Amino acid sequence: MKINISHVAKLANLTLTDEEKERFTSQLSTVIEYIEKLNEVNTDNIPETSQVTGLENVFREDNLKECLKQKDALSGAKQTYNGLFVVKGILENE
Repeated sequence: MKINISHVAKLANLTLTDEEKERFTSQLSTVIEYIEKLNEVNTDNIPETSQVTGLENVFREDNLKECLKQKDALSGAKQTYNGLFVVKGILENE
């Protein structure tokens, strides 16, 4: 199978040297040949699998508890304004 590595590099927004193009063409051809071999395997009776560890998400019931009052939450703040924390800006306008 002939691979247009320049086209693949362009799609991936990569700049490749001629040496890299030659090396990656060979490597990508090997990978595609291997994938073609996998396509020959009969998987008709094999169930689809998204993961193989058997782990599942376990959820617990939410337990409602009294939450922290706003005054208490702000009690350690250096500076507040209208019931909110005041912090230095971390982003600059360009």
